[in-house]
Amino acid sequence: MLAVTAVTWLVAATVVSWVAEGERWGRDTLMTVLVYLAFAAVMVPLVSLVWMAVVGGAQRFGPEFLLTSMRGAQEDNGGFYHGIVGTLEITAIASAVSVPLGLLTAVFLVEYDGGWLARAVTFLVDVMTGVPSIVAGLFSYSLFLLLAGPRYQAGVIGAVALSVLMTPVVVRGVEEMLKLVPNDLREASYALGVPKWLTIIKVVLRTAAAGITTSVMLAVARVIGETAPLLITVGLTIRTNVNPVEGSMATLPVLVYDQYARGEAATMERAWAGALTLIVIVMLLNLAARLVAWRFSPRGRR
Repeated sequence: MLAVTAVTWLVAATVVSWVAEGERWGRDTLMTVLVYLAFAAVMVPLVSLVWMAVVGGAQRFGPEFLLTSMRGAQEDNGGFYHGIVGTLEITAIASAVSVPLGLLTAVFLVEYDGGWLARAVTFLVDVMTGVPSIVAGLFSYSLFLLLAGPRYQAGVIGAVALSVLMTPVVVRGVEEMLKLVPNDLREASYALGVPKWLTIIKVVLRTAAAGITTSVMLAVARVIGETAPLLITVGLTIRTNVNPVEGSMATLPVLVYDQYARGEAATMERAWAGALTLIVIVMLLNLAARLVAWRFSPRGRR
């Protein structure tokens, strides 16, 4: 029904505009309606996903769910506090590794003539962008297996796996944002005698602050919901572990997967509530990122 309505609207609006205003405005109306339909088509799955998470998780989502763990939980109680703590800690550690590394790599690729080395780095970044998440998890697990032994399990292992996935996204996003900075700004800074490193910090990065923040948030959103690498590296626990270098840690994606796989009514409610919690966390991080971008962007662009 929706598809028929969309096609009818497209044809009718184009024909009316073509007849009443001429061929030029008819083509303009055709493209305008196509843009609106494309936007609507993209919004349908997004709105449906959020609606399903809200409806499915509303029964459990609340202060009790957010502030209690699964330790000693019954069917009518039990929350994901330990998963929230684990997710935030592991994502923060991964960001602390990936953001500086990705930012400096992007600056090298854009601001310095790296020659063959820059081309090699670009090729490796492109390859890493397509690496499956399970491969990153196996890499991190194998690395710590050699360094700390087979019995060592900690949140930092998962953070390393997520940083492998996050770094190339940061590099590519920041690189494109730096390329959008006009060369006139760089040349004006050089003409005033400002050294290159200070021009990059004060002019280039400041001008691209909003885009860089968006790129970082895209990278965070890329990894915060990963399940496979965390299931391998940090496992699952019902207690709250705030030490990322010792012991298993619960994370929201793994908890959602575990609860949903059990298939019971109570566990399904917890799974949807956990998914809703993850969506809320991503939304709050995006709002914070927008505030940071607004604060540090040039005054003329606020």
